[in-house]
Amino acid sequence: MFKNKLISQISTIALTLVISSNALAIETKAKQAVLMDYDTGEYILKKEHAKKMAPASMSKLMTVYMVFERLKDGRLSLDDKFTVSENAWRKGGTTSGSSTMFLNPNSKVRVEDLIQGVITQSGNDACITVAENISGSEEDFADEMNKKAYELGLKNSIFANSTGWPDENQKMSPEDLAKLGKILIKEFPDYYHFFSIKKFTYNKITQGNRNPLLYRMRYADGFKTGHTESSGFGLVGSAKKDGRRLVMVLNGMSSLKERASESERVMRWGFREFDNYTFFNAGEKVDNVKIWMGDKKEIPVSVKDDVILTIQKNKLSDVKLSVKYKTPVSAPITKDQKLAELKIDLGDGDVRKFDLLAKEKVEKLGFFGKIIPSIKYLVFGAK
Repeated sequence: MFKNKLISQISTIALTLVISSNALAIETKAKQAVLMDYDTGEYILKKEHAKKMAPASMSKLMTVYMVFERLKDGRLSLDDKFTVSENAWRKGGTTSGSSTMFLNPNSKVRVEDLIQGVITQSGNDACITVAENISGSEEDFADEMNKKAYELGLKNSIFANSTGWPDENQKMSPEDLAKLGKILIKEFPDYYHFFSIKKFTYNKITQGNRNPLLYRMRYADGFKTGHTESSGFGLVGSAKKDGRRLVMVLNGMSSLKERASESERVMRWGFREFDNYTFFNAGEKVDNVKIWMGDKKEIPVSVKDDVILTIQKNKLSDVKLSVKYKTPVSAPITKDQKLAELKIDLGDGDVRKFDLLAKEKVEKLGFFGKIIPSIKYLVFGAK
């Protein structure tokens, strides 16, 4: 697909990428929004992405993380049982209008059931039960959540409770929610399936998952909705289609209907209008670099990691690649030494840079070996 052409002593790769598309920028009714490609980490939609907002029940993802982490390292098992306190029962809601799992006070509940109660039923009582049994109190659990958020690099998140219940100190940004979603998928593949369960029955009461994407898109499989009067309707969603996964956060919508239609529309747009393109694989030769006073006249350079970018399909023709280095490069050269830089210009001022490393070592010429190159340089100049 790509053809490299050496232009001058300062090596330049020029690429012409031809593809047709009618992709258009998208507007969303959500007040805050993020759409991220899981594999590349690229954001293809950002709207107030760093804003600290009221996350409502979307912050339950952090509560879930705290449980999954303990399951993974063996501190908990799915068959362990937690005791439901009267506090969890009262604060968690006891009516059909509340987000509740309908737990009975002083009962003992399996961790696996509590996970489904938190994710599928959005049960506040399940969250508080988890918090109290792990940390002793919901307040101490929130402290642990904050410490873990810091470790995970969630810079715009702060927790005051396990449920997302309105509190001026309970904030998360759309970007942090997307990052947390990606972490949940990557770190806990054995437990991610809980997010795609559409209904769960506990205490003879069946409740359906409130995530509209699970019903509207067959390849959607996560995560969590949220709603309060102050935050509006929100959703953290994920879907995987043809091997490519997107993670989405929308918040501040006006109704259940708007949340359902907008989340589907934005997710389908992301799959339809963007794709991932591999420019170079790790270790693949990108270009040759000329060497001065070495036992080799030139050596290949390569990228350390795969260079994969998420690009809007109708903008591929705007992409330009170049390799820059001061020539000639003087020996000696060690393997994996940085010799040059790959620049990928995506247009609109978006330029990505990648180090290019020597694939071979080059020894410095001895005294007699330097004579002929030096004479050529004096007579003919650098070539």
